[in-house]
Parts: sequence; structure tokens; C-alpha cells
Amino acid sequence: MFLITGATGFVGDAVIKRLISDGALVVAAVRRKPVHWTAQCSVVEVGNMEHDSDWSIALAGIKSVIHTAARVHVMNDQAADPLAEFRRVNVAGTLNLARQAAAAGVRRFVFLSSIKVNGEKTQTGYPFSASDAPNPSDPYGISKHEAEEGLRQIAEQTGMEVVIIRPVLVYGAGVKGNFLSMMRWLHKGFPLPLGAINNKRSLVSLDNLVDLIVTCLSHPAAANQTFLVSDGEDLSTTELLRRTALAMGCKARLIPVPAFIMQAGARLLGKGDVAQRLYGSLQVDISKTRSLLGWNPPITVDQGLVRGAEEFLRNQNN
Repeated sequence: MFLITGATGFVGDAVIKRLISDGALVVAAVRRKPVHWTAQCSVVEVGNMEHDSDWSIALAGIKSVIHTAARVHVMNDQAADPLAEFRRVNVAGTLNLARQAAAAGVRRFVFLSSIKVNGEKTQTGYPFSASDAPNPSDPYGISKHEAEEGLRQIAEQTGMEVVIIRPVLVYGAGVKGNFLSMMRWLHKGFPLPLGAINNKRSLVSLDNLVDLIVTCLSHPAAANQTFLVSDGEDLSTTELLRRTALAMGCKARLIPVPAFIMQAGARLLGKGDVAQRLYGSLQVDISKTRSLLGWNPPITVDQGLVRGAEEFLRNQNN
């Protein structure tokens, strides 16, 4: 039986659906049960994830935990001390759950971390690897790194197996945030000054990420390892826009404004972090994931974009 935290989230919900379709018994941990809950699994309300939260009911009979719940990276964070808030949930809350899981006899703990543990950018052609020294720079990335370190210590002390997965940007059916905004711009036919960007960024479709998570639940070689995950094909921002538009059945109206002009303008407006995501490179090397687990992304980038586009268009028509 599997416990999934963050069960109503983008990734957690998809993991639950996949495990149920595979015939697994699933317990979904949520802060509070949604009014219209459709997943066919047991649900346990655990409230906020704190350093002293009681997980005993949720962990009863569980053999593996998939921990996707987190305080996520947000733009314009209004917290007085953002790092303290990220540590409260992502470090203290995570390690409290892990300690209780080990005490309850859980055999494997799969932790959804972030590529931000590696850093914010790469030079084109020099991807991050799982063995690189961590270099987080923002409070979210720092908190995920500290959670990873704490989980490794718990694994050493208790014998509970820990698997760490660091995804890049995840897209797919139900995606929100900047990727959803991009799809809306394309769907409405807005001209975008993003037609001359030659960066390279790794992405991962929701389906591919979920498949790796499920693989890591049982694969013997996954125990106490850290894995990077992507679709295995890196795209420039311009290529991503064009291929997303193609998946949506519309035309990308891209204006080839030189990247250095747009980057300079973004910095003047205090939007340097946005410019980095649009114009900078962030690539990952998944050769360890492939070789150690015998895992390959089940679907291509274009297939992932089509699945996300189909869901987006259905919502537009409702």
C-alpha cells in the first residue's frame, strides 16, 4: 500500500491515478478533503505539514511513501522570511514525516525534490548531472537541498530506503503557472517577441515524471539514489513555443527580437529572473537514470505537449 502526500496537487493527483490504474492500493494524504473528490482511494486529512504533525493514521500499513507535498517556489513571495517558511514545510515537515515513516516500518521513501538543488542555469552543452555538487541559490532550492541531506541521514540511521528525484519544469494536462500563461498567449494569438532565442532547456512531461516515480517505488537499484529526469530532448524557448502551438492547432506569432535587447529590458524592469527562464539554458543529463534503472521516457516531447494541449482546449470549450 502506498501513501501519496500532496495528493490534490499537479503531480500527486497524477501519481494516484497511475497507481490506481496499475491496481495498487493507495492512501491519499491531504490537508483537507476537497468537496468533489473523484479519486478511487482512501483519503486521510493531515492538516498543514508541520514539524510536529501526526502521521500515524496515514502511515498505518504503508510500505512506500511518495512525498510530493511542499511549499512551492512562488514569484513575489510576501513572507517576511521566505527561507524560514520554506524550511518550516519543506525541511522540518518533510523530515518529521520521514522519521515517522521509518518508525512505522515504511521500506521506501520517494522524495520529489527540484533541479533547483543543482542550480538555476547551465552553459549550453554542459548539463547538470546527479553527481554535481549542489548549488541552490533561492530559498526554495535551499530548502529542498536541506531536506535531501536530512533524508539521507535518516536513511543511514534507520535503514529506510530513500529515493530522491529532481525534476526540471513539469508540463502536461492540468499544468498551471507560467506554462499555462504561455498556452493562453498562444491560443489568443498574441504576438510574442520570442522568435530568436537559441538557449536549451530540459523539460519533463507529467506522464514521464510519473512513470519514473512509479519505477522508483520498486526498482532495487533506486534505493538511496538521486535521479535527474527529463524528456530526453532539450528545446529552445522559441522551439517550445512553436511546438506547443502546433500541438494546440494554432500558429505561434513570434517576432525575432534579439535576445540581448529583451534581456536588457527585463533587467531594467527588475525581471531578471523571468529573463533567465526565457533566455537562459538549463539542461540535465539523465544518463544515470537511464543506465541504473533501465528507464527511458515513455513518451516524446511532442506527445506530452499534445496531451497537455488537449486538456487545455477542453477547458477552454467548457
